[in-house]
Amino acid sequence: MGSIRQAHNVKVLGAGDQVIVLAHGFGTDQSVWKHLVPHLVDEFKVIVYDNMGAGTTNPDYFDFNRYSGLEGNLKFLINSRYLNDVEYYGGFEQDDLDQLFQAIQSNYKSWCAGFAPLIVGGDMESVAVQEFSRTLFNMRPDIALSVAQIIFQSDMRSILHMATVPCHILQSTKDLAVPVAVSEYLNQHLGGESIVEIMPSDGHLPQLSSPDVVIPVLLRHIRCDITRQ
Repeated sequence: MGSIRQAHNVKVLGAGDQVIVLAHGFGTDQSVWKHLVPHLVDEFKVIVYDNMGAGTTNPDYFDFNRYSGLEGNLKFLINSRYLNDVEYYGGFEQDDLDQLFQAIQSNYKSWCAGFAPLIVGGDMESVAVQEFSRTLFNMRPDIALSVAQIIFQSDMRSILHMATVPCHILQSTKDLAVPVAVSEYLNQHLGGESIVEIMPSDGHLPQLSSPDVVIPVLLRHIRCDITRQ
């Protein structure tokens, strides 16, 4: 692999004293933050990058052994569990996930076309859905399957108490991938100060699909120190 900076397409924007790192999730790349970044660069130094496995990275650099667990995907360490459990609602049953993995394996292009509208919240005419479809389809199918299995089968509830830095949890009112109950669970079990705000937005990528709603909320939380409230 070349330099880490080149491999992850790292960009450093702005010239403020405070640094903001924007990490994207499954099926996207750094472009998911395109609506937010212009509102930050005059005040902050902003770092954006692509997670290994994103369609914008070299798939030859994706080490299936290294990324076989969350240790190689630190961006997911704040997540809680996706599977439903006793007294816990993560939003998915095991049969749901098995069907999802099978769909990825059998016809990736078709799965992308069906998954994108469900996750973003809209139809294929939506610009946001088309954008997510593009970045999702750009992933190599075997890498997409591997990453999806890691994310959806993980359970980090037992170590949430170890996260002691202040956490701002912003949640869409309607999110197929992460129901409101998950944000409430995080807020109750994180080890440090935390706060939850439910935004009047739909979908798992509101920064892409509802930027007019989300950007003011994000900016307010970025500038807010909840430890001093």
